Amino acid sequence: MNILAIDTSNRPMSVALYHNEIPLIEHTLNSKRNHSVQLMPAIEYLMKEVNLQPKDLSKIVVANGPGSYTGLRIGVTTAKTLAWSLNIPLVTVSSLELVAANLIYSNGLVCSFFDARRGNVFTGLYRAQEGQLAVQLPDQNIAMDEWLNQLNELGEPITMVSPTEHSFHDLVSEKLGDRAKWIRGHLSFPQAGQLVLLGKDREPVDIHSTSPNYHRLVEAEVKWMEKNGRNE
Repeated sequence: MNILAIDTSNRPMSVALYHNEIPLIEHTLNSKRNHSVQLMPAIEYLMKEVNLQPKDLSKIVVANGPGSYTGLRIGVTTAKTLAWSLNIPLVTVSSLELVAANLIYSNGLVCSFFDARRGNVFTGLYRAQEGQLAVQLPDQNIAMDEWLNQLNELGEPITMVSPTEHSFHDLVSEKLGDRAKWIRGHLSFPQAGQLVLLGKDREPVDIHSTSPNYHRLVEAEVKWMEKNGRNE
């Protein structure tokens, strides 16, 4: 089984090709260029390097959010289009779970988060144990201050990991003290190979109805609701 994995949830872009659980090739890029320009050439390059054709693909796994609106639309739309045109299964995985999975072989709580601006984060809490990752608190969009209060109540050491730029180090130190440990470097970035391992045995989604998991309304929807609410 040849599996293509795609993540464009945030600034880093990661694409991988696996044969069953064996990595063939993986490409991760962290730049400010538009994923719409980068993604398809990256997929074509990887497939050429391992001598695969689109017809050789058996499944596609994509990170479906939360994260950047534009990035998510590009990744999920590309994955849906490829899966539909090739008539192969499509599997989705939380973008936060993907980042947390870098610590899957550790033991303890892992908090992955993306900066959602204005003091808010997209975040979730996972427990890594014996090579497995279990959800402890579900993915959500929440004020970081409120989220850290919840984490503090758990009274356990927590590994913090984020691939996005943020300014929460002081707040985390204030709330969690030395119970918080930070992961930096390559383990803080999404790795598409982890998508394969997380999604290879999951049930496929309906290609036509699945959509990015934004965990909040886009700005246009908020303005529409505000306008219509005032008109009632």
